[in-house]
Amino acid sequence: MTTEAPQPSAPTPETPKSGLDAKGLLDKLREISPTFRDCKPVALRIDKTIMERMPEVERKVVRSAMRMHTASTRYLKAMEKATHRYDLDGKEDGEVSEEHRTHAAQTLKQRFADVAKRKRDQQKEEQERRRAEEAERRRADKLSQLVNKFSTR
Repeated sequence: MTTEAPQPSAPTPETPKSGLDAKGLLDKLREISPTFRDCKPVALRIDKTIMERMPEVERKVVRSAMRMHTASTRYLKAMEKATHRYDLDGKEDGEVSEEHRTHAAQTLKQRFADVAKRKRDQQKEEQERRRAEEAERRRADKLSQLVNKFSTR
């Protein structure tokens, strides 16, 4: 019986060639970059710099990681108040435009409004559920009283 060494499998869409997915890449960027660690506004086209420094990471993974990072509430809050953008090394690299600050503020406002609406809707559903349970309990009590009243005679 011969045993062959396992052959490395080819990367699939789920397993990129670098072995990093978008979350793994973000974790790595937080380790090596003060900009990501401190959640500062990133320089425009920082994805190209990331791909230059990490050629083993697929472009699709970099783009997904950047979408996750820049859509986070923490990043949007930083962006809303920021005046400068930063490169991977934590150095200033351009200014944050008023348009981008406004967009961050509007996105946060909408996000918080959506969360508040979901919370109100959940509370309303909970109240309705409690009312229905209470009504059912009262019906059961009434039925029990009627059964007791007519079964004793």
